[in-house]
Formats: sequence, C-alpha cells, structure tokens
Amino acid sequence: MSSSPRMDDSLREKIIADPEVILEDQDVMRALIAANERSMGGNIVDLRGIAMERLEARLDRLEDTHRSVIAAAYENLAGTNQVHRAILRMLDPTEFESFLRDLSGEVAEILRVDCVKLVLESVQSDDDPAVQRLGQVLSVAEPGYIDAYVTGERGAPMRQATLRQIDKGDDDVYGDKASWIRSEACLTLDLGEGKLPGMLIMGSEDPHLFTPQQGTDLLVFFAGVFERAMRRWLS
Repeated sequence: MSSSPRMDDSLREKIIADPEVILEDQDVMRALIAANERSMGGNIVDLRGIAMERLEARLDRLEDTHRSVIAAAYENLAGTNQVHRAILRMLDPTEFESFLRDLSGEVAEILRVDCVKLVLESVQSDDDPAVQRLGQVLSVAEPGYIDAYVTGERGAPMRQATLRQIDKGDDDVYGDKASWIRSEACLTLDLGEGKLPGMLIMGSEDPHLFTPQQGTDLLVFFAGVFERAMRRWLS
C-alpha cells in the first residue's frame, strides 16, 4: 500500500502562515486546479473550474481591450498635439509667400507627411510668375477639377476630408513626387463668397498613413484653420 509523499515541513508552515502567496500566483493556482481535476477523475464535471476558466478568459479579453483603449488614447493625444503645433507654425509667417512655402516645409515635417500641395481653381492659367515661384506647393486648376479629383467617376457626395490609399499620385498635383505617393488626404476649402474652391492635399509614401477607416476630426479642424487664414490673405 503506497502513501502520498509528505510535504516539506518548512514549506507547509510557510504556506499556512501566508496562504495569499499561493492565491496570488496564477501559475500555481492553475496547477492546483488541474491536480484537483485529475484527482476527481474524468467522469466528474467541475463546474467551479469551468467557471474560473471562463472568468480568466473574460479577464484576459478585458485587459487586451484596456491596453487597446490606452494605446488609442495616447495616439489620439499625440495626433492632437501634432496638429496644434502645425497650426501654430502655419500662423507664424507675416507674408503670403512664406505662409505657403511653410506648408511644404516645416508644416509638412511636423505633420510627418511627404508632400503638401495647395490646389486652387481659377479661370486664369498658371503662367503667373507668382504661381510659378510657388510651384512646389501651389497648383492652379480649371473650375471643376477638385470635385472630379476627389469624387472621381463615383459621383459620391463631396466631403471636407477624404482619406484614401492610391497606387501612385497624380502628376498634375505631386509633380516629380507622384510615383512614390501611396496615400493621401484631400481637404476641400471654401475660400469665401464669389471665390472658386480650393483643396489642401497631403501625400505620403506610407500606404497606411491615410486610410478611409481613420477618423478625420483633426484634419477637418486643420483645414478649417487653414481655410480662414486663406480668406484673410485673399481678401
């Protein structure tokens, strides 16, 4: 007749003196529960054990959700700070040309995009010397171009912010950068009564920087500030 091995006395006394050590160790508790199930045999259903497994699974899912929410909150806060810094930099210049040049310079760097272009509809050609000097950031297009560019042939309603992934950028917009643009944000602009619309467009080499599933609140806010600044410059 065999007898079960006796627990070491010092270990036994330590557990009796501080049982919370066992209860707080998940791995030890799982081992004890598994040993208990084996001792009961395969024909007995341990409802308490099943309930504990389900509670553990729910706790794991809750912890994953908690981590995801915190990560999203930090990302949103970082994005908000980024847009605020870009707006402050955008409002610094005291001359119109500097205001526009900064879009493709420090503003683009703060927003971490590879290209920022302003497209203005006009009945005049883009042969104006001022337009040619600002060719890196400014493009002039015929009336109706922006609507066609944003909605394409889908006939979808125009939105202030359209985020999408593309195979390559449009040559008329991005120029020599068009071949490596993989995502873009199109922000339509209302430049005031009696003026044709405009569009601020941000392009990135990263195909995941702008996607249709992303929120657009921050970009809409940025476009709203830029829109009001442009109205003052153009008035």
